[in-house]
Amino acid sequence: MNKTMKNSNEITNSRTNTQDMQQTEILVVKTTGELLFPEAYGWDSSWQEAWMAAGFEAAGLTPVRMTADFGQQFKVATAAGEYTAETSGKMRHLTEHGAELPAVGDWLAAECLPGERRARIHGVLPRRSKISRKAAGNPVREQIIATNVDTLFLVASLNYDLNVRRLERYLIMAWNAGTQPVILLSKADLCDESFRLQALSEVSLAAPGVPVHIVSAQTGEGMEQVAGYFAGGRSCALAGTSGCGKSTLTNYLAGGRVQRTSDIREDDSRGRHTTTHRQMFEIPGGGVLIDTPGMRELQLWEGEEDGMSGAFSDIEKLAGNCRFRDCTHNREEGCAVREAMEDGELDSGRLSSYRKTQRELAFLERKEKSRSAAGRSAGNGKRDQRKERRDKTWLHEE
Repeated sequence: MNKTMKNSNEITNSRTNTQDMQQTEILVVKTTGELLFPEAYGWDSSWQEAWMAAGFEAAGLTPVRMTADFGQQFKVATAAGEYTAETSGKMRHLTEHGAELPAVGDWLAAECLPGERRARIHGVLPRRSKISRKAAGNPVREQIIATNVDTLFLVASLNYDLNVRRLERYLIMAWNAGTQPVILLSKADLCDESFRLQALSEVSLAAPGVPVHIVSAQTGEGMEQVAGYFAGGRSCALAGTSGCGKSTLTNYLAGGRVQRTSDIREDDSRGRHTTTHRQMFEIPGGGVLIDTPGMRELQLWEGEEDGMSGAFSDIEKLAGNCRFRDCTHNREEGCAVREAMEDGELDSGRLSSYRKTQRELAFLERKEKSRSAAGRSAGNGKRDQRKERRDKTWLHEE
């Protein structure tokens, strides 16, 4: 990455000893209108305004972006290269939920330690988008996959593991996250023309208005169109099941072997779990790509109503013509959705998926409300104290 641009009139901290020289590389200049971070990683004037408004600049902190998550420690991109980082003890203490901790894609306020390629994280800038799902097991909690993503590539391989109903769930996640979904039908070099056309038709019907590209990282087919989504330093991410070709696509787009890959099982076309953590890679020419571990099971997170409207926009449009506003699309007279299904305009499997997803989200909402009620009765006093401490930022010590 490029070093921070040095302005001849004003540079923060120019002392000449070795430790301070290294710190100077990553401290930002304060000249009005000058960006504080290289644009290749997605930093722009809007992020800079948010940074100034948060008071991090006045506190002498440095903007960094989280690029990899290894649990207790993670990697961040700085203007001087990649650093190892960890959250400050105070930040961990004031954080009630794991979803509030830094995630891959976050812009963070860092204290870069002199003489070391390490950083301590004190804050997170408000997120523009957040891709998440319900974590496996109990209690009900949110698992963040990536943040601040402009385009989410939903990858499905052109083989017998292609599942349109699963893609619908990924679309709900993408729309709800505030990202633009794009479907990539990968491994086009491994199937014949008739299978490609059939898959393209089925997927396009299930994803109205969503761009769909047939691609192959082996032959380069469709990859030029995919590369166009990174224009202007945009941030993209990959999501899909194990073995769908995410890591191979990452290697192609990054211009080198940055991720390990493995073959799929021949008997059922399913892949082996190769990628074990979320990681961001810089794309030649600008922009970044976040590769994520494969997700065989995608449990939706609460508040997915917007995602439902985006993923099932055709059904929602039909529902607007139903005779009754609260139509359940089961046995009511004048149901435009059922009429469309009976006339062959709407696939019955898609309607079943719509109903199933509605039931799942309703159940999840009830479960979350029950948990919240139990929490309120368990000790309002302690939670109020924690909230009071959290509201006092680390910038204003008691």
